[in-house]
Amino acid sequence: MTTIDYYFSLLSPFTYLAGLGLEEVARRHDARIDYKPMNIVELFGETGGTPPAKRHWSRQEYRLQELRRISRSYAMPINEKPAHWPTDPTFASQVVIAAQAGGQAVGDFAHGVLRAVWAEQRDIADTDTVREIAEANGIDFAAIESALPDARDVYVANTREAVERGVFGSPFYCVGEERFWGQDRLSWLDDHLAR
Repeated sequence: MTTIDYYFSLLSPFTYLAGLGLEEVARRHDARIDYKPMNIVELFGETGGTPPAKRHWSRQEYRLQELRRISRSYAMPINEKPAHWPTDPTFASQVVIAAQAGGQAVGDFAHGVLRAVWAEQRDIADTDTVREIAEANGIDFAAIESALPDARDVYVANTREAVERGVFGSPFYCVGEERFWGQDRLSWLDDHLAR
């Protein structure tokens, strides 16, 4: 079975706009997704990226235009400047990691967290909010609580691994040596898996 290593940040609007497209591609090709949430701020620091607030005004304006265009095209609501962004995605990332390690499906949960930030004006740094999103998206929270501390170490390791594999943004999909960056590359990933 082919594995798609999925490096992503739960703060990324482009990851939100990818929706559940990766899951659809994986189903089509009977591929497995290894969800690898990572720290996008550290990733930028290691790979030469610039956080949005520190970019030239022209890049900031263009990013907002792109978000509007993509959200309209995909029929997905988006708050271009969410109330709780940037915020700390560490706990939510730990839940993704611990749930996946426990054999739970995490795609709906991860998308639920992204939707909370970019469409629902919710703060994913709040543990009660994350717990609510988890339970609403089929995560057995009680089954993973004891694994959450170890998941923090995996979160750190995912970021190091991402840098080593040439990942520099979110969402990022890797199949072996092939790398695909951005929600608009899902069709290319689909084509690659079909070959």
